[in-house]
Parts: sequence; structure tokens; C-alpha cells
Amino acid sequence: MKELDLRELKVITGNDVGQAVREGAQAIRVQERAIVTPTAREMIESARLKVIEGGEAAAAGDSSGAYAAAGTPVFGAPSPVTRQYSSPQELFRSPEATAIKEEIIRVGRKLWERQYVDGNGGNITYRITDDYVICTPTMCSKGDLTLEDFSLVDMEGRQVAGQRPRSSEVLLHLEIFKAVPEARAGLHCHPPHATAYAITGSVPPRCVIPEHEVFIGAMALTPYETPGTKAFAETVAPYARKHNTILLANHGVICWADTVTHAEWLAEVVETYCRTLILAGHLGAPLSHIPEAKTADLLEIKKRLGLPDARFGLKECQLCDQPEFPSGIACPVEGVSAAAQALSQEELESVIRAITDQVMDKLEEK
Repeated sequence: MKELDLRELKVITGNDVGQAVREGAQAIRVQERAIVTPTAREMIESARLKVIEGGEAAAAGDSSGAYAAAGTPVFGAPSPVTRQYSSPQELFRSPEATAIKEEIIRVGRKLWERQYVDGNGGNITYRITDDYVICTPTMCSKGDLTLEDFSLVDMEGRQVAGQRPRSSEVLLHLEIFKAVPEARAGLHCHPPHATAYAITGSVPPRCVIPEHEVFIGAMALTPYETPGTKAFAETVAPYARKHNTILLANHGVICWADTVTHAEWLAEVVETYCRTLILAGHLGAPLSHIPEAKTADLLEIKKRLGLPDARFGLKECQLCDQPEFPSGIACPVEGVSAAAQALSQEELESVIRAITDQVMDKLEEK
């Protein structure tokens, strides 16, 4: 029986299982307590692979061994569609594409019901192969999506299938897919509390709630550009590799993950976090931060789950910020809020000079 040795990996992803299948393996050998992503599990069961943990063989689907550690959601890198289709149009009509469209419809309805999108706002994508992306259409409520609404685009944004025009903001998603090979799904929406940070040129502080630290962590904020343009899409390029959730200045949020559902989870986590911080700010007391040593523990969990974070490799004393702001609910962002702060200071000095001149004029009149 041919087997592929994967014992050097702590996390077994769909890509790893796909490699085993391509090499004709009937089994994979994994280290004890290895984490197997949900996509990898499905592929193992479909290919009828045996999973060998240490020296013991376990049947695919067994709840022991490697699968016992797979109950935690892991954002891995599921394999794209490997079946060969004769044309992009045939791929677009394939069972795999239909399943993705159905998932996007469910997620779009959740976004609308949670008031994360309004009108025709927001867009959702999925990179079904290395070359093609399914995306939602322009001018369509995410609560009203149907199977006939989607389009298929190449990695340059050219529409190759679908009757409705693709979203103009698909370019934003493509920039992320180009920068992050692990990213297969993109989700852009306008959750009000997270967007409140984006329109004030600030990001939420770190080290406050464990779930946010593990699944999202340090956040980035892009400079503003006109939505739908190439310049707008390029604003995320410097941040996408180390941030799975990015605030878009004066606009909203973009999230990427291995599945559309997981990307929507990230939007929920960040919106709940921002809403909670804003509520806490009304209490008039400073935030209680997670100790940095405990934050380091959370980052270790995050690393094991294969999630990105800009703080990996930093010293413990650099992991958390303790902002000097009322209630500590916001932090400035270099390049965006710094410019705004400089402008505000200039305006303030102008007002002070004007008031001083008026006061001096009054004194001279006396």
C-alpha cells in the first residue's frame, strides 16, 4: 500500500491530501494529534484514504487520533477544483460551482439580515480554480441572490461567464487572491460598528477579547480610494498577507478565508468586537487588557490554526497597545489618521491665532 508521509506537518490541509491523491497514495501518515482541516477530512473520505497516526492505522472518518484534534475550525487552504472542464462556461455550470453559488446565497442572506449590507452594497467571491473566480453581480441586494445572478471572472477581472455584470469591486478581491495563495473566499461588507472605525481613521485596540485575538487580531486600515477602481483594489495589497480582515477607509470591511462561510464568520467577529468596544466606551472606565504573556498564548493557538497575524515574531512587550485615548477604544493609524491629525492640528492653531488676534484687538481698544 503506497502512503505519503506527512508527519512533518502539524496541520493537514486539502492541498496536502490532494498531493497524496495525485501521487496515487492509498494512505497518509500523520504525526500524533495533527490537526486535519474540514476540507481535508472530506477529501480523505471521498478518496477512501487511510490515515495512519504513528504506527496505528485509522479508518477515514474515525473520531479518534488525528480527527479528534480536527473539531476546532481551521482556516486552511482547500484545493481548487481539479476536474478538467472544456471551457470556463462548463466550469461555471459545474456541480462544484453550483455548490459555491448556493453557499454564497446563504451567506449573502445572513449579511443582509444582520444589516451588514444595505441596498446593493457588498460583494462576495470564491476562487474556484487557480485561474477563475465566482463573484456576485453589481446592483443586486445580497438578500435577493439567485443561482442565475453570478458571474465568472479571470484573475484580471475579465468576465468569462454569467449574464449579469460582475461587481466592479471584484478587483479588490483579486488583489487579495494574488497576494495570498491560501485565500479562496473574499467578502466585503459594511457592518456599521466596524465601519465607524474606518470613517474615523482608527482601528480597534488589541488584547481585549480572546476570540478576536485568535481569529482576527491586529487590524489594518487602508487609505481611501474611489471604490471599484484599480487604485482602490491596490490599497489592500500591503496588508493582505498578514491580515485576514482589513478596514477600508470611509467604506467598510474586507475579509478573506478558505471558505465563504468562514469569511462571513470573520465579519461577525470584527463587528461584534467593534460594537462591544463602543458600548464599553460609554461606561466611562478604561478597558481591561489581556496581559501580554496571555496574549502570547493566544498567538500560539492562532499559529497552530494557520491564521495570519502581523505580530508573529514580535517581542512580548510589543504584542498589545495601551492607547492614550478616552476609554481606550481606538488607536491611530499611521498614514491615514496621522495625516488627519496633522490637518486638525493645523486648523486648531489657525483658530487659536484668530481668537488671540481678536482678544488683542479688544485689549488695544481699551
